[in-house]
Parts: sequence; C-alpha cells; structure tokens
Amino acid sequence: MASSNSHNVLFDVQGPRSRRLFMILNVVGVLLVLALAWVVLGKLADQGQLEASKWTALFTARTWENFLLPGLWQTIRAALLAVLLSIVFGLVFGLGRLSQLAPVRAVSTLVVEFFRAVPVLVMMIFFYLGLGRTGLVEPANAPFWAVVLGLMFYNGSVIAELIRSGVHQLPKGQREAALVIGLTPSRSLRMIELPQALTAMLPSMVSQFVVILKDTALGYIITYPELLASARRLGAGDGNILQTLLLAALVFVLINYLLTAVAAWLARFLSFRTAGRAQPAEGPLAAEETKV
Repeated sequence: MASSNSHNVLFDVQGPRSRRLFMILNVVGVLLVLALAWVVLGKLADQGQLEASKWTALFTARTWENFLLPGLWQTIRAALLAVLLSIVFGLVFGLGRLSQLAPVRAVSTLVVEFFRAVPVLVMMIFFYLGLGRTGLVEPANAPFWAVVLGLMFYNGSVIAELIRSGVHQLPKGQREAALVIGLTPSRSLRMIELPQALTAMLPSMVSQFVVILKDTALGYIITYPELLASARRLGAGDGNILQTLLLAALVFVLINYLLTAVAAWLARFLSFRTAGRAQPAEGPLAAEETKV
C-alpha cells in the first residue's frame, strides 16, 4: 500500500476518460505517420526511386569493395585517431583548468572555451587550407589531418570540461582526506580525484566518441573520402544517390548503436563494481563487526 502511494506522489492516476483520450491521440498519430509515409512512397514510386535495380546495385561486390568499405575504413581511421588525441588533449587541459596555478588555469580556460566555441567545420576548413599551403603534410594527406585536428580540438575541449565538472562534483571529503594523510593538492587530484571522475564520466565520454564518429562525415566538404563522400560518389555515378545515402545512414546508425551499447554496458559494469565494493565483507571479520 505504501509503495502504491509513493508511486503516485508526483503524478495523478489517469481516469477512464483520460486513458481513452490518450489512446485516441496515439491512434490518430500513428494514422498520420502512415499517411505521410504513403504519400512519400507514392512520390518516390512516381519518380522511379523504388525500382528494384536501384536497390539491388547496393549489394554487389563492386559497391562494397570499391566504395563503401574503403569509405568506412577512412571514417573509422580518422575517428579512432581523433578519439585518442581528444583524450590526451582533454586530460592535459582538463587538469590545467584544475591547476593550483592561476596562469595555467587562465591559459587552459582560454584554450578550452575558444575551441568549444568554434564550429568543427570551420576548424576543418582552416586546417585543410593551412596544412595544404604550408607544406607541413603532403597535399594528399591534408584532408585526413584536417578532419582529425578539427575533431580533436573541439571534442578534446568538451572532454576537458567533462573532467573539470566531474572532479568538482566529487564530495569535498575526498580531497580533505587526501590532505590529511599528507598528499599535496596536485597529487590528490592526480591519484584520487581524477580516477574517480574518469570512472564516473566514462559513459559520457563514450557518448562523445559517438559524436566524433558522426562528425567525420563533415570531411566530405574538404574532399576527405570518408563513408558519406564515398556513398555520394557511388550514387552520383549509378544514378541512385538516394539509395546509397540511405545505406550509408544505416551503417552510421549501426556503428553508433554499437558504441551506445558499449556505453550502457560500461555504466552497468561500473555500477556493479561500485556496488560490489560497497558490500560488507563476509566471514569471521564480518561476524566480529556485527557483534561490536
């Protein structure tokens, strides 16, 4: 009885009339979606976009070996390197924002806030033009490094902010206990506070990695041959660009779903480990503690 009342503290129980109204609205919403889908499919059929030949071409060896798989590899390659560099950037400037030295905090804050404010695409174009004209890298590799650096600076700044906020959300007793046992504030930050903050925000960081993977698609604007650019090139040549873009979108959805599943698994795993550590010990010592 008590649990039933606790569930209804914030929300009123719906009466028969409200439940019937919500059911009618749901049915109307579904019918509207089906009607819209019917109209869209009709328009596509009138334009010949539903012809079997336009779809079967997507499942040939030529399509995957020459276009989609190479584009997917370029996407994963840039995303992996951007993830690694973003973690390093985030750790360096996240710790810089938590430094005891005011100049270090000021410089780190300026860098993080600047790169968080600049759009990723603007940075990609800037590095693409800059690297290509200065000759720091070969012209053929300029699009790759422009994508990686643009993603690194933006997402690394986001990770730095995650680290700063994660450390600030820890109980103040963590640092106080570290200072009591003789640790300096910097050593307390590196050895006690930072590991806990990283563990707590790991699912959020994985979600940020999903953003990195999706933003590699912006590279097609600077001629980087990632998955979206490869799909556009294939569709333009075969006359089925709508179908190839839909397939590329499905590939992105699948990869992002896998990364999201990894983030959810990490959250459950970390919660399980934390709960396991919080359980009291069993055996003679536990019995003695119970007696006391």
